[in-house]
Amino acid sequence: MGPVKQDRPPKEYILARGVLLDALDALGAHREAIVLVGAQAVYLHTGDADLAVAPTTTDADIALAPNRLRDRPLLEDALRTAGFLNGPNPGSWVGAHGVAVDLMVPEALSGSGGRRGARLPVHGNRVARRTAGLEAALVDFEDHELSALDDADKRTSTVRVAGPAALLVAKLIKIEERRGQARLRPKDGLDILRLLQTTDTDFLARRLADLTADPLSEETTHQAVHALRDHGTDPDGPLATLAAQAVGVLEDPATVIGSLIALTEDLLTAYDSLA
Repeated sequence: MGPVKQDRPPKEYILARGVLLDALDALGAHREAIVLVGAQAVYLHTGDADLAVAPTTTDADIALAPNRLRDRPLLEDALRTAGFLNGPNPGSWVGAHGVAVDLMVPEALSGSGGRRGARLPVHGNRVARRTAGLEAALVDFEDHELSALDDADKRTSTVRVAGPAALLVAKLIKIEERRGQARLRPKDGLDILRLLQTTDTDFLARRLADLTADPLSEETTHQAVHALRDHGTDPDGPLATLAAQAVGVLEDPATVIGSLIALTEDLLTAYDSLA
């Protein structure tokens, strides 16, 4: 029997999409600086994939390009006017239903000084968080029409969404940074499998090669590919372990691990052929 598909997204995902649209409305003047990343971006590309675990998330992640931000309105003012409150950490903004929207700036563009807050001229050092691995998202993106998932909410918004290669880089860097820590999340491993399953392998390899040729994304993309070589084909490695944990009893973990390894091997072979 194949995976059981849900006709309707989980409630928490519906709420997260609505709050993301709230944030995009609030930050409309800065639209050119915004790229959607994280789980909501992954699911726009992958849909349900061929997995029993339904796509879901409880938050929204936005990458910011500092050089594309306008001076006004201030990001903080725009979000507060729309009803968002400061979360506990730099870059965390809490909207309706307690849903968090995280504003993040790639580490390479976050300015010097400070451990967590990104240094943004005019906008300050707490409105967004510095985050490693997002550099590729400011290079590899395309416009998508984003719609509410609540039948009663008719809103749509055009937003730049990170491409599958950029999202793969971000997920790999995130897992590599957190390896050996309690902050590792099984869902991140499963999101990598979703991206590998649903994106054409040759296309993904070409985009990764393109990202290694761009000065902004070169270093992080090389780091991500290195992590994929080190761990992506290891059945006991962090990627396989996380993906297997995420499916739980809904699918055979051995099948999930085998799929992840085979797809990783195919991607690395295609990528190496471009060198």
